[in-house]
Amino acid sequence: MIPYGQQDINQQDIEAVLETLQSDFLTQGPRVPAFEKTVAEYCQVKHAFAVNSATSALHIACLALGVEASDIVWTTPVTFVASANCALYCGADVDFVDINPETFNLCPQKLEEKLKQAASENRLPKVLIPVHLCGLPCDMRAIKQLADEYDIKIIEDASHAIGGRYEDLPIGSCQYSDITVFSFHPVKIITTAEGGMAVTNQSDLAEKMALYRSHGITREPSLMTHEPDGPWYYQQVELGFNYRMTELQAALGVSQMHRLDAFVAKRHQIADRYDDLLKNLDLTMPVRSTSSYSGLHLYVIQVDAKKRLGLFNLLRESGIGVNVHYIPVHTQPYYRSLGFKIGDFPGSEYYYSRAISLPMYPNLTENDQNYVVAKIKEGLML
Repeated sequence: MIPYGQQDINQQDIEAVLETLQSDFLTQGPRVPAFEKTVAEYCQVKHAFAVNSATSALHIACLALGVEASDIVWTTPVTFVASANCALYCGADVDFVDINPETFNLCPQKLEEKLKQAASENRLPKVLIPVHLCGLPCDMRAIKQLADEYDIKIIEDASHAIGGRYEDLPIGSCQYSDITVFSFHPVKIITTAEGGMAVTNQSDLAEKMALYRSHGITREPSLMTHEPDGPWYYQQVELGFNYRMTELQAALGVSQMHRLDAFVAKRHQIADRYDDLLKNLDLTMPVRSTSSYSGLHLYVIQVDAKKRLGLFNLLRESGIGVNVHYIPVHTQPYYRSLGFKIGDFPGSEYYYSRAISLPMYPNLTENDQNYVVAKIKEGLML
């Protein structure tokens, strides 16, 4: 089977994990801070907090921004459910902004229209979560201008995008957001097996995320209600969670970061080759941007909706592990029980009816790519 995504683990990665396994710390040791420092320096951001998943990172980001019951959070329908669920965890309501049909990302024009309507109804969101789908950065300059106009905080969901750049700054610099979140799941650009990270330039948000990540407990005297009883003393000052990353995961993350740029460059080589091999077929290839550099987590083609299922089945039956990213969140049964319905976000639904994610990972060979394209050609003729 040729998967749609796959981790790349080398001997250096293995040795880093083994060294940690034989060390004094399996958790709460020096490697998590080292991983955070590595990512923060790469992204040119002040603070970084490693956690056990990107979902956890989204949750503590919402909490740090004060999301609570009676608040509203907006995101895109074309994302994994975690981008919306994180607001529900805080007791807030969720709504969506439809996508740009070319980039598949949250559409600034539709955002502006929806904000004007929401302002007239006194229903503005507290937080907006744009998602860099497939690794392609959203139009963050336009989104930030609107967010500033309506006093809205921004969490960039960059689960697909570490190693990418926007306006020549690394994704994660938080130039146009309050917090950025990364994922290190095995199919992502780098991996810590499972894991995530939240980064920010704002010290107050950093302090809050540090608390929410680890039970709401602090050993910092300035955050306590009275002088410590002794050097052993700690206080729980918030209701937090056990979202910590292990030392083993962090060791793998530090090692993987050494190859991040090479991983992304290889993904671009693969995408360039897909572009060339697919250019004369009856399908739509993903767009490239001149103002940004995609992390290229995914390579999504669009085909005639009537042919999508047959092509998908043929590819799977041929040992090609294609997938669809994503089923629009508002169409999920849980969200339909909240009042959303088919037809609410037609751009997202149209995209979903035609999308197929092709294999995309650094170790994908040219022979594998040739085979994938040959099967696509066969499927489109059916």
